Amino acid sequence: MTDVKKVLTIAGSDCSGGAGIQADIKTITVHKMFAMSVVTSLTAQNTTGVFGVADTPPAFVGQQLDCVLSDIRPDAVKIGMVSSAAIIRVIAAKLREYSLKNVVLDPVMVSTSGSRLLAQDAVDALKEELFPLANLLTPNLPEAQCLWGREIQAAAEMEQAAREIAGGLSGGVLIKGGHQSDTADDLLYADGKYTWFRSSRVDNPNTHGTGCTLSSAIACGLAAGFSMEDAIRRAKGYLTGALKAGLDLGKGSGPLFHAYGI
Repeated sequence: MTDVKKVLTIAGSDCSGGAGIQADIKTITVHKMFAMSVVTSLTAQNTTGVFGVADTPPAFVGQQLDCVLSDIRPDAVKIGMVSSAAIIRVIAAKLREYSLKNVVLDPVMVSTSGSRLLAQDAVDALKEELFPLANLLTPNLPEAQCLWGREIQAAAEMEQAAREIAGGLSGGVLIKGGHQSDTADDLLYADGKYTWFRSSRVDNPNTHGTGCTLSSAIACGLAAGFSMEDAIRRAKGYLTGALKAGLDLGKGSGPLFHAYGI
């Protein structure tokens, strides 16, 4: 069997299994694709919070990328937690060296509680090095506000933010609306066009890893050859199913049930 699609995740490890590369690998696998991973950080975390982070040495991130990309070329790439400017520069150099396609970048910059997760030099490197190489950016509302520099309170502001964040970039921007109080509407700005993806909020407090899961599912859709809009629509459907499955693990905001469809 040689026609299976391959998807590479470049992200941090979540030892509790709900987010990061663990969520990515589960998502890719249930989409019947082959998952590969390059670990940018080890984290000590669970459903109640993050208690420690150990970054991978940048040179070793590069070595992992060389080993994967020189042997098994991915059909899509998902990038998640990249916690330092040095690691970001290494990843960007390898994306250019291997001319990778279907790159989905989830800019993990702000925690669910609103705390900044990246130092300013890393944010600058993310914007300068990786944003131009991505086919799609998937910031949530707090991250979009951080990138735009203003608060987003209405649909018109969401559209303006998406357009201005995408300014000068070749890829699209998907602002995720999961932090809204009443809906979970997402907005895609790509090729000068706005596309809204309307959906109701799922009444489930266990949302650990939703961003990782959505971006990985979009990467799977792109790897399968779907258009950007169709890949996002299918990914949102998958995420909704994983939330509606109602898995309840841990003492805090628990993980999704990635295998609900099996």
